[in-house]
Formats: sequence, C-alpha cells, structure tokens
Amino acid sequence: MTETVGMLWYVLTSPSCWQHAVLLNRFNYPFELEKDLHLKGYHTLFQGSLPYYPKSMKCYLSRIPSRMPSERHQIGNLKKYYLLNAASLLPVLALELRDEEKVLDLCAAPGGKSVALLQCAHPGYLHCNEYDSLRLKWLLQTLESFIPQPFVNVIKVSELDGREMGDVQPETFDKVLVDAPCSNDRSWLFSSDSQKAACRISQRRNLPVLQIELLRSAIKALRPGGLLVYSTCTLSKAENQDVISEILNSCSNMIPVDIKEMARTCSQDFTFAPTGQDCGLLVIPDEGKAWGPMYVAKLKKSRTR
Repeated sequence: MTETVGMLWYVLTSPSCWQHAVLLNRFNYPFELEKDLHLKGYHTLFQGSLPYYPKSMKCYLSRIPSRMPSERHQIGNLKKYYLLNAASLLPVLALELRDEEKVLDLCAAPGGKSVALLQCAHPGYLHCNEYDSLRLKWLLQTLESFIPQPFVNVIKVSELDGREMGDVQPETFDKVLVDAPCSNDRSWLFSSDSQKAACRISQRRNLPVLQIELLRSAIKALRPGGLLVYSTCTLSKAENQDVISEILNSCSNMIPVDIKEMARTCSQDFTFAPTGQDCGLLVIPDEGKAWGPMYVAKLKKSRTR
C-alpha cells in the first residue's frame, strides 16, 4: 500500500511522467496523422473488447510520456484531434450512448466529453450546459472547433445553474453525464496562486453538497429507465464514493449498475484502486499508466416510482 501511494504521489507531482491521449475527430478524419501515430509506436486505447465501444471512436496513446502539439482554433476549420487524459473517456463510454438518444452533459466545459460523446454516436439531441460564463466561452469554442455545422442543429448550449436543470427539463433525457466540479488534484497541486490554492482548500469542504445537489437535479432530468454517469477527477472519497452512497440511500428510484467488467477489460491501459462499490471505478496515476485520477459511477433510474 505504501509503495502504491508513493508511486501515485510521484506521478501526480512529476509532469514529465504525464501522458496525453490523442482522440481523432471523425468529422475531419486525419488519415495521415493516424499512419504517423502507428509509425511512432502509438496504439489504440481499449484494445480489449469493452461491452460498449463504438467503432467510430479512435483514440491513440503512447506507452512513453509524450505530447502532441495542440492545434490552434481557426474559425471555419475543424480540428483533427483532441488531446486529453485517456481516463476521461471512461465516463463517456460508461454512458453507452446510442444513435437518436437525448443526452445531457450537465457540467460540460471545457467540452472534451461532449466532443467524445459525438465521436460515439449521432444523438437526437445533445444538451451541453455550463454555469460558469468564462468556461462557457471555452465550451463554445471547443464545439465550434470539432463539430460540423449540420450537427450543431442537434446541440443546445445553455448557461443554467445545473441544480435547476431537473425542474426546467423534467424526465427529458435518455442519458445524463454529471462530470461534477471537484477538487481536481492535479491542477490543485500545480496552482501557482497561493491565495487560489487556499480558497480551493476551503471550497473543498463544500463540494460534496454541491455534487449531491447536481445529481438530484440530473435524476429529475433523467427519464425512467435512463442511465446516469457521475465522474470527478479527484481521489477524494468524500466527493466520490460518499456522494454516490448518499444518492443511493436517499433516492429509492436509483439503482447501481455494475461496471467491474470495464475495469477488467481496461486493466492493460489503466491502474484501478478499490472503491468498495460495484457501480464505481477509480483510476489512479501509475508509472507508465499516468492517467487519472478519475472516478466513474453508473446508476439507472427505475421505471417504477
């Protein structure tokens, strides 16, 4: 256990160990880049057979720390790839999005998971919500950079307090993703602003309350029989397992969905820590697998009240 904690801390505090996955944009597919990635030794993520893995999603990574240059935003030109922490695709895949479904990304900025959702399927309606006005601009730019005009017609972007969404759009969505605001261990460790870091420590105590309120709203917005995925990029049990336990204890219409099979299938690319929950996974950074932290939990809304 001591060795595991030591390695986790080493990887978290050593940017030279960090890895970046390359998610290819199917709306402007970079065939030449794909060939080049193969030549450089990159391999496709999720080489095992996940229960749900759409052929339209292509994500590549290298086993050694490396980073592709980011593409610049250019109005009218779609980007060919998106750089991301590979573990952030797990919540997207856990949602099992199908064509024509209505999906809500409740806390959508900066937009990577919304882009990834559109690599998986052709939803009938994608609602991307972001309450923070600065992050909303980032979200809009991301969508403009990756999504062609015809698809914009099925996307709605809103700036609503996520805690109100369930009242505004009750039982509307087949799938809901709540990638909740969290203490974000990586960015907190590297905050150059000591005042901001101190503020984050203070806010950390209040985050579980916000996360539970967002989930309650998401549950209201979810149709009976629909799936909800909750995710954070923190190691905090209070923001992860404890939040889901509170929801399951207080919302009798929510059922845990076993996702242990996802961990078994992805063990080649990720290191998982025990969560004590069949419905929850926790990816922790490890040497050569510097992905995460990423907590993912999956719930289903029962058809009977």
